[in-house]
Parts: sequence; structure tokens; C-alpha cells
Amino acid sequence: MTFNSRLRWGAVLTAGALAVPAAAAQAAPQQPNLQQAVTAKVSAAKTSKAKSDIQVNVTRGGGTDTVFGTTVALVPQGQDTHPEGWLFAARLVDGKWQVGLEGERAFTELTAASPVVSAKEKQLFGQQSFAPQAAGGDFRTGMRLPFAIGASWSMPGGAHGWAGTDTPYSSVDLAGGNGQVLAARGGTAYTMCGNGKGWIRVIHDRGYATDYYHLSGNIAANGLGVGEGAFLGNIGTDVSCGGSASGAHVHFALRQNSAYVGIANHNVGGWVFQNAASAYNGTALHGSTVRSPGQQLYNYGALGFTQGIIDAFGGGTVNKRTGPGTNYGIAGSVADGTTVNISCSKNGTSHSGRWGTTSLWNRLSDGTWVSDAFMWTGLSTPVNGTCP
Repeated sequence: MTFNSRLRWGAVLTAGALAVPAAAAQAAPQQPNLQQAVTAKVSAAKTSKAKSDIQVNVTRGGGTDTVFGTTVALVPQGQDTHPEGWLFAARLVDGKWQVGLEGERAFTELTAASPVVSAKEKQLFGQQSFAPQAAGGDFRTGMRLPFAIGASWSMPGGAHGWAGTDTPYSSVDLAGGNGQVLAARGGTAYTMCGNGKGWIRVIHDRGYATDYYHLSGNIAANGLGVGEGAFLGNIGTDVSCGGSASGAHVHFALRQNSAYVGIANHNVGGWVFQNAASAYNGTALHGSTVRSPGQQLYNYGALGFTQGIIDAFGGGTVNKRTGPGTNYGIAGSVADGTTVNISCSKNGTSHSGRWGTTSLWNRLSDGTWVSDAFMWTGLSTPVNGTCP
């Protein structure tokens, strides 16, 4: 079975349509120029150069001068591009709509003052940087894979773009098991498509968010708080926001500061994803274990922020020492792929491993030491402070 998350649109929603929930539709009619105001903002912000229609979905405040919702840039069928979606906030001032899209300073300012946005959401949106960035040297996510811990699913598509071959390679395709797609980390969830189907976004802490596309039977979410492992929907082939999908799966994407970021080198569920020269061909690493597209990924759960995964760089074990260097005695060994707890770190003898050359050594919770060169932690600096 071939899986493809390249978002070639198979259906286009009516240009200029304004999707409003039933409760809002019974209120006073929405100001007629909201669609135009949001469309102008999206047209300036979207990265695709293809001509597109803009879907505006008012989820709160319909019929008032303060609204909140989602907006999606659609593209015609046959174009090899992708839908882009944002949360948005708008306020009517002197007969004109002030609009802010997710990731803009205006969005944070408008939501901070909005009576239809919760206090929890205001705090969450305030954590987002206004300058989209990659991990900045910290690749820890605190995320599990988006299915049950202890289960194994296939990775039919390795690292690729949200639209397929576009960069950054933010996404992987996952399928199998009982088909239930679960939140990779706790956060606040939103349904992106106007008809409530197919696409869920969960905004997490530390500026991260995750997208889940092609879902069937997904939850209805409009600022819904979800815990890690909360049910979001089932794998499917839904393309309510457009595109194509061959074979039921979830198109899982990583975002940071309101933009898609490369998933490579991030740890999700115990696996560190790696790019290949072309889209869909990237691998995943757990210690020295390599999984390629079509193979199974076991969900180890979220790696803690002061934990590491032993990477023997092709060997079976790594020596533990009584101090931070090879000039100290051997105090046993630890197997490749083992998750370890780090108490603190200190410089010692220099070594080279998969993640580079370093003199940093990590003291484990049992008092022994392992070179940081043979451990994935997500940082090149101490993850739990410096040892005295």
C-alpha cells in the first residue's frame, strides 16, 4: 500500500465562503467585510505562490465586534502545494477589522484583550515567539509518538514536508495498531477545517505545536484542553482541507513558534528522526537502532528533559566510569538504547560519537559517568546543571 501526504487538492471550497457554527449563525449577521479583512492578511502571510481561496471559520464571537477562529488557504485541484492554516483573532474598530494571525504580534495583542479567548489560551499564545525559528540547539520536545505507548506502528513515510517535497521536512506518516491517534503532548486543541473534519492542531508549551491530518472521526476542538495521550481521531484518508492520501494514516507534523520546523534531530517517543536526500526516505534512530520507511516504530513514550538515550554508535554497550573521563575506572556498562537519568554534567576527556565531539560527561542517577558523545540528550550542553 502506498501512502502519500503530498497535499494535492481534490476539492475546493467555495471562494469567499464564511463558515460559521450553528450557534453563531443564529446571532446577528457577521460584518460583511470580515472575510475580506482576513483574506487580505492570509494572502500576505501564506508561503505558497499559487492562487488560492481563503476559508474563514468563525468559531467564537459571531455577530459581535470581537471574533476568534481558524482560517485556511485553499489551492485548486492539481496544484502540488499545500493548505496553510492559522488561528486568527479580529476586532472591529471604527468600522474596520483589525486582524491578527497566529504567530503575529497582533494576534497575541488581540487575544490578550479578547473577551472570547480564555485566560489559559492567552497565556499559551503569549509563549509564542514572533520570529519563527528552529530548535535553536535544543531538540527536546517532551513528546511521545501519537499512538499508544508500548505499541508499534509503521512509518510509511519518513521525514518530508507538510506539503510533501517542500522544506523544512517537518512531517512523518504513521499507520497501524488500533488506528487511534493520540496527542503527543498535553496542550490546547483546535479543529482547523471549516467542516470540523480531518485536521487537528494541538498547541503545546515551549513554543511547540503538532498537526495531525487525514483523521477520521476526529474530536471537535475549539480551544479544548487535552492531556498527553488524549484521543484526537483515527487514522484515515480525509482531505476535507484538500490534498490526497493513499491508505489510512496520520500525517504528523512538528511546529515551533507558529511555523513548521524540521523534525530531524528531535526526539519523539524515543526516536530521533533523520532526513534523507529526498522526501519520505528519512530514518529514525533509537540509540544505534535504525528504522527506515515501512518499518515499525515502538513507542517508548516521552523522553524526560533530564534524560538521555545511550547511543553506542554501532556498538552493543557503553562503559560507565567512576568519574568524568577514561582516566577513571570502569564501573560497569550500559546497553545501547537504554534510557538513563542524568543528575548533572562536567567536562572531562574528549570523545567523538554520532552527535559530535565533546568533552562533556554526564553523571547518571546511580553515580556513574558516561560521555555525552555516546548519548542523545537533545542538547550539547548540560541538561541538568553542572556537577560541583
